Amino acid sequence: MDQHKIEVTKVDVYPFKEGINMGRTKAIANIVLNDQIQVRGIRVMDGECGLFVGYPTDPFYKGDGFRNIVFPITSELRHHIEKSVLEKYDEATKEAK
Repeated sequence: MDQHKIEVTKVDVYPFKEGINMGRTKAIANIVLNDQIQVRGIRVMDGECGLFVGYPTDPFYKGDGFRNIVFPITSELRHHIEKSVLEKYDEATKEAK
């Protein structure tokens, strides 16, 4: 692994059971980056264009809307994280059926 490239090295996804109303949130996920840092509280969300990944937000933010406390800056890393999380979500929901 290139030490300057960020890779998702572990993904744990916890889908909500059918019938539990969590709005658009379908699952919670935790990821590990480069076997060195963990990000908890990533959400698998159901949007108008399908599933997407939502990043943890600051619960103390007092402005309009919300503010993410962690998120990828590059589109390459955003795509890599989303692909890793959504693939694991698909696996987890297929196993549950």
